[in-house]
Amino acid sequence: MKASFVSSSAISEAMRYSLMKTQADLVKAQKENSTGFVADKGLALGVRTSQSVTFNRELDRIKGIIDSNALATTRLSTTQQALDQLASAGQSFLSTLTTAKSGAVQNSVTRETATDVLKSLTSVLNTNINGEYIFAGTNTDVKPINDFLQDGSASKAAYDDAYAQYLADTGADPVNPFPDAAAIDSFIDGYVEPLFTDAGWGDWSNASDQAITSRIALNETNVTSVSANQAGIRKMAMAAVMVSQLLSDDLSPDASNALIDKAMGLVASSVADLTDLRSQTGIAQKRLSDATDRLNQQSDLMEKHILSLEGVDPYEAATRVSDLSAHIETAYSLTARIQQLSLLKYLS
Repeated sequence: MKASFVSSSAISEAMRYSLMKTQADLVKAQKENSTGFVADKGLALGVRTSQSVTFNRELDRIKGIIDSNALATTRLSTTQQALDQLASAGQSFLSTLTTAKSGAVQNSVTRETATDVLKSLTSVLNTNINGEYIFAGTNTDVKPINDFLQDGSASKAAYDDAYAQYLADTGADPVNPFPDAAAIDSFIDGYVEPLFTDAGWGDWSNASDQAITSRIALNETNVTSVSANQAGIRKMAMAAVMVSQLLSDDLSPDASNALIDKAMGLVASSVADLTDLRSQTGIAQKRLSDATDRLNQQSDLMEKHILSLEGVDPYEAATRVSDLSAHIETAYSLTARIQQLSLLKYLS
């Protein structure tokens, strides 16, 4: 019979190796317990790993579009509110002009109303969300509308140049430049209106004509902004400038009536155009909402597939963590006892 022995050092090394393996298993178990998914997809899924990668990639893409849709929803909602404010200001302006036409309100009040409309128009169109201007088209980092009433304004300078050109071309008396309706119609049609065409509007607007187009679903895009270059906005600005700059007590009744008639026509057309824009914005909001609902459903379905592939039983994961923790505690206790063994203690 051969004698053999086991040293305390060998036992300690064996316990240390077992402890290291158990600790590694505990880390994986804790990860699975906290996430609800397997710690090593390749090891757990084998050949089905490619399915997991595909599902996760599509899920990330869908969630990215959902996040983008949330921003677009905020932008469209704010745009709708801004258009409502402009339409309301237009209706109020139109009411004031109608009253002015009957002579029931002073010209100074009408001019002040027109000035307020200009201020409101500038303020509303320069609305920004998170540093992005919602009416700037694709130029979201640039303030879309220059303030006509601000000192040194390019749009005001262009208007003053047009007025000076009118005086030079017609030889009109600067004291009474619009003696009749024909004269003021000539100035508006020939000199003021070009300031609000595509070329002239550049002194007012820094916005791009192209609105923002967003991908609202995997295979669907939609326009999700409104540009300050829309015709309805230009008409409102033109009417407000005409009245604020030209209406005075010095105008003859015919010239004053012609001015107010022009302004009323522009404002009425502007309100109609703004109503169309509000309708288009509402349709865009509905499409965006529907697309987001569909994406949320797809996301839920993807998450279920991923969970069926990679998911772990939460109760089993919690039990495994508890068992491994207890095992490690036991190993620490045994290691401490083994380290206390010595020949001197045995002999004593």
